[in-house]
Amino acid sequence: MKQNITFLAVDLGTSFIKAGLYDTAGNCLASAKEAVQDERPEPGVVIQRAEKLFASVVCCIQKTVKLIPEMAHTIEAISFTGQMAGFMGVDQDWNDVTSWSCFIDGRYVPYANQQREQYSMLFRRISGTNAPLMAPKITWFRTEYPKESEKIRKYLMISGYIIGRFSGCPVEEAVMDQSFLSWTGLGDVARRDWSEEICRLVGVEKQFLPRVVKSNEICGTLSAEMAGKMGLRSGIPLVSGAGDKMSGCLGTAAFAPGDMVFEAGSYGAVSCMIKDYCAKGDEQYYDIIPSALDLFCAHKYIPGSGITLNWFMDTFLKGMDKSEAFAYMEASVPRLAPGCEGLTAVGLLGGSAMPFKGELKGSWSGFSWSHRPEHFYRALLESYAYDLAITLDSICETYPECEQSTVKVIGGGARSGAWLQILSDVTGRTFQRVDREDAALWGAVLLAGDALGVFPDIRETAREHIRVTGTILPDESQEKIYRKLKDEYREMLECNDSVKNLSQ
Repeated sequence: MKQNITFLAVDLGTSFIKAGLYDTAGNCLASAKEAVQDERPEPGVVIQRAEKLFASVVCCIQKTVKLIPEMAHTIEAISFTGQMAGFMGVDQDWNDVTSWSCFIDGRYVPYANQQREQYSMLFRRISGTNAPLMAPKITWFRTEYPKESEKIRKYLMISGYIIGRFSGCPVEEAVMDQSFLSWTGLGDVARRDWSEEICRLVGVEKQFLPRVVKSNEICGTLSAEMAGKMGLRSGIPLVSGAGDKMSGCLGTAAFAPGDMVFEAGSYGAVSCMIKDYCAKGDEQYYDIIPSALDLFCAHKYIPGSGITLNWFMDTFLKGMDKSEAFAYMEASVPRLAPGCEGLTAVGLLGGSAMPFKGELKGSWSGFSWSHRPEHFYRALLESYAYDLAITLDSICETYPECEQSTVKVIGGGARSGAWLQILSDVTGRTFQRVDREDAALWGAVLLAGDALGVFPDIRETAREHIRVTGTILPDESQEKIYRKLKDEYREMLECNDSVKNLSQ
């Protein structure tokens, strides 16, 4: 292995751009972040102008390089990760036509509802998703802005746009990593390419779609113009990288069938690695995503989670410092018995994405004068544990390799021993904290090193640079109690679905 090699990894997030300079031993030598500017003229509308977004990426890299300018000449590749759902249309010269429409931009929703009603079975069976984004967003823009649509030559994901601008390649050579295929709604995930059938049905010509590439593919080199702007040398290889969820799995060394990662963040998410995709068109309330390597990933968001817990603190403990409030809850929750003395929560303040079709919203039931704030808080923690357990049950019905898996946990929620113990007790699984809060960025570095042949065995390199910092085992006595409570929670949600279906 050559000495003094570094890699620059860039995380293209919804709110922030992050960049990190890494050596081959997995150390982050310098890092920076830059806020993404957006426009929110009305509820449900989020507009991110491509030029401003691009400027944030350039600025972030500049800030990172300036921290250790003497290392700039050692950068052997730039690799990307970031948000996996969105849409952007550009013209022949890479000019922004549509703006970047991230996943929280809701202007397309009526078109998404219509397409899901028409093609839900196909989306699940071929694209592996319940939530197509690019397909309905293309239909939305073409319908609402027909003249502007005539200028579009390629529909892109954000990383493809940045790679194109950095390399200066013709727009006809635009690329998209395979891990983005599922949520476009236009992909054939088993083939890791565009679906001829779905593209035809929704009216998207393949000539307008980028070339699908592997996550470790070199997609161009840094142009002299862009190199000069960022204080780098020209000709640095640009590696496709993978979406943040798949890059994060690689960064935590989750790449064997049955490996699981739970991201306890603002929106909880579970990723379960599977060997083969079993195409289903029936009730499949999780998504199948091509992994960064050669497997697939059964993936599901656990709605709310961290963002709802923050809301709870701001609403019910507003007089207390946030860190003190969390510390108080962390100490109080373990003293309460499973089930919170009859109090049950549905923590879906933003609506349901669980394996239930109903438009579920947040609620508490069974509370009385004896319940205190910590009861309500624990009930929320339990509800997210039930949601995770039900999701895992659903995945394991089709993919038995996931049945006995230990769960690696990352994200801010990993610091909560109380929540992890509840998760372990409810699911009956061992949870492991791992020490890579930068899992997605490190995953992008691994892919860059693999592309250049610097890492002879990418899996072994990933294993060498991950460390378990804590192990949480299920309490058998608690697990037995929670088994009954989880079933009651499931019955409650199923009953809610039935009532709503009858009323429609």
